[in-house]
Amino acid sequence: MTRVAVFGAGSWGTAFAMVLADAGCDVTVWGRRAEVVEAINTSRTNPDYLPGFELPAGVRATTDPAEAARGAEFTVLTVPSQTLRGNLAEWAPVLPADTVLVSLMKGVELGTAKRMSEVIEEVAKAPAERVAVITGPNLAKEIAGRMPAAAVVACRDEAVARRLQSACHNPYFRPYTNTDVVGCELGGAVKNVIGLAVGIADGMGLGDNTKASLMTRGLAETTRLGLAMGADPHTFSGLAGMGDLIATCSSPLSRNHTFGTNLGRGMTLQETIAVTKQTAEGVKSCESVLDLARRHGVDMPLTETVVDIVHNGKPPLVALKELMSRSAKPERS
Repeated sequence: MTRVAVFGAGSWGTAFAMVLADAGCDVTVWGRRAEVVEAINTSRTNPDYLPGFELPAGVRATTDPAEAARGAEFTVLTVPSQTLRGNLAEWAPVLPADTVLVSLMKGVELGTAKRMSEVIEEVAKAPAERVAVITGPNLAKEIAGRMPAAAVVACRDEAVARRLQSACHNPYFRPYTNTDVVGCELGGAVKNVIGLAVGIADGMGLGDNTKASLMTRGLAETTRLGLAMGADPHTFSGLAGMGDLIATCSSPLSRNHTFGTNLGRGMTLQETIAVTKQTAEGVKSCESVLDLARRHGVDMPLTETVVDIVHNGKPPLVALKELMSRSAKPERS
């Protein structure tokens, strides 16, 4: 039986632990909070993050990183993007030397503008062939409800991607392999920023034309950045690009969409943070995505607009007028 460690007992970590167990894996979840770990082990639920969903028998939890990591063929990392570096530095000494490190995170590190796989390689001193990414339209609550979903398993080493694909393939979760790690990670990170933009539009009471335009032009921004960084453009028309973007921008289960909606309704950043129980990755990553774009000389006006609203206090209506008054240009430019 395949042993898997999941570091992170939030909603997506817990839901993915269910996916792995339902695929026949023996799963140990590391959790920071003892009460969450106890609930998983005794009541077979995670009431703080996924209330109402019973966990499979193949899932157990611990607060001890060494216990979680012991014998793990795959080590799944699912913590907030901006805490990964510090967390992984603590965990790295107890991880098996040959474990495949799997990122479920969708963000870009502030300051370094590094993708999560790059942070993992650097901190864990792991070769790229031992680092994988799982991404796609995977809203945790729907996955926990065992609703059919698809995802992308990306790794530079296709054989490793196939092994991980097999480990998480079950009757309701269908993973596809891809070797374009750069494109898959960018799709997941930038869609959070566009999800904020669409949420803001919803909060302002704007219509479906506006939201469709934001999603489409947001995908164009993502593709431009991806091309500049060597990604395969086809990745962005697949599950890691368009698929994830649609789910994030369309669902009330999306944290980034909900966060943006509150901003669009007139709440301040601090007020919105106060009513948000879980991390909306786009709130911090919008700055690092914009930093990444500038480092590569890529124009990303929607991302810049989101940064202005979220972090620079620009009123959404003013930002919208400025965005709409930009000089006219060909669609493919």
